[in-house]
Amino acid sequence: MRRITWMLTIIIVFGIVMTACGKKDAAGVVKDLDKVVTKLESYQTSGTMTLYTGDSPQEYKVEVWHQKPSYYRIALTNAQKNITQIVLRNDQGVYVLTPSLNKSFRFQSDWPENQGQVYLYQTLIRSILSDSSRQFVSDKDSYVFDVAANYNTHALVRQKIWLNKENYAPKQVQVSDAQAKVVVEVKFDKFDFNTKFDDKSFDMQRNLDAAAQDAKGTMLEVDENGMLIEKVPSADETGAGMDTGSPDAAANGQGTEEPSSPALSEPFGVIVPTYLPEGVVYSDSKAVEDSDRSIVIQRYEGAYQFTISETRAADRATSLVPSEVVDLGFTTGWLAGDDLQTLTWTIDGLEFRITSDNLPVTEMVKIASSMQDQTGK
Repeated sequence: MRRITWMLTIIIVFGIVMTACGKKDAAGVVKDLDKVVTKLESYQTSGTMTLYTGDSPQEYKVEVWHQKPSYYRIALTNAQKNITQIVLRNDQGVYVLTPSLNKSFRFQSDWPENQGQVYLYQTLIRSILSDSSRQFVSDKDSYVFDVAANYNTHALVRQKIWLNKENYAPKQVQVSDAQAKVVVEVKFDKFDFNTKFDDKSFDMQRNLDAAAQDAKGTMLEVDENGMLIEKVPSADETGAGMDTGSPDAAANGQGTEEPSSPALSEPFGVIVPTYLPEGVVYSDSKAVEDSDRSIVIQRYEGAYQFTISETRAADRATSLVPSEVVDLGFTTGWLAGDDLQTLTWTIDGLEFRITSDNLPVTEMVKIASSMQDQTGK
């Protein structure tokens, strides 16, 4: 009897040890993550980013391509307005592309190493590795970390990161403010490690041309060699072969005529920020007639003095901009100047600028974010 009892005890203890060995604690997962990010050669991911900074949530489709050491292609598409902006980094620098306007800017910058983005895998993993007070939970399918948010704004304080238990791929991220309110959420629907890319995948002109074609109905894909390819939709996908000359077809948007962009001189609705720093009030606004377009300038005074200008964005060739890239969440802006700083961004065919000699950049970002869920067309 004693022999049986002793054997049962050994079996139970052995089972407990084996079960414990199958579970990883925070230290074990962190050690694995350090190896994963160190050996990371490339990846391709996509998902949906939701911003809760305005009156209503704004959704953006996010697609990220990365190839070691520093090639990036990030496409942000406004889900409601179907407008895409691409941020590209290659050997020539950092580019911000707006295909719908055939517009691009080039920067000399070490982005994104100098500031993180919530949809970049390296940023998420490094925030876990660097936070010694990290909180860790293991659920059925995911390892969940609660760590400090390390972004270019004081408004984002904490973030929860869900990682797939099988391969440490990101599943979800929630970034919260000081009141524990979720401000940004990203849900990843795809993540592939070690994707094979060709240099053309990160070529500026190739991406600008392909994205412009994509906006006209051509689908952008990557072939087995990592090359960008354009797949022309079939007749079933485009509705080709239907009677596009009938009134019904025209009413349903099946005609072949492409919509034209508004002229620079055409009027537009003025967008005002719904957020202002404490101690700041609206002063006045005026319209300035330039040689080829109208510009509306709003002035604000008080604890900080600044202006917000709005105009239609003009098509332009690639130009080198002496400024730094700023992640606005809903799009990418660029900051120029030293004593007098200007934050510029484009959206919905409009160009906005916040200019001030004493307004902190973090406040500029908040003001810009409060204008993003409106329309000035």
